[in-house]
Amino acid sequence: MAEGRFATSISCMDGRIQLPIMQWIKDNYPVDFVDTITEPGIDSVISHRQNLGPIMRKAEISINAHRSQLIVISGHHDCAGNPVPDEEQLAQIKEDVLIVKSWGYGIPVVGVWVDSDWTVQEVA
Repeated sequence: MAEGRFATSISCMDGRIQLPIMQWIKDNYPVDFVDTITEPGIDSVISHRQNLGPIMRKAEISINAHRSQLIVISGHHDCAGNPVPDEEQLAQIKEDVLIVKSWGYGIPVVGVWVDSDWTVQEVA
């Protein structure tokens, strides 16, 4: 088992958002490391329940092997993988939080939005 305190980030693969999300998690939660699970347009993937098996398996590894104590789901401005209005993505993130909570991991799940300035804001 890994040493240190972990969180799990479920996010878009877009490299512009990875560092802001990791920093926000570390600034707001007592964690040392952030495991990342990425797919293009992940907020849409989860809300439309598309191919969730691999995402769930990766989350289970983070939780079981690293003892992750938090899952953060995100969406972001200018997403090529989910090119819908920001308001639609915000609604998807809120739904995603409920979906991931239903997986029964027993740890907090929060949703965040990365805006056009690459600032992270909690939305769910």
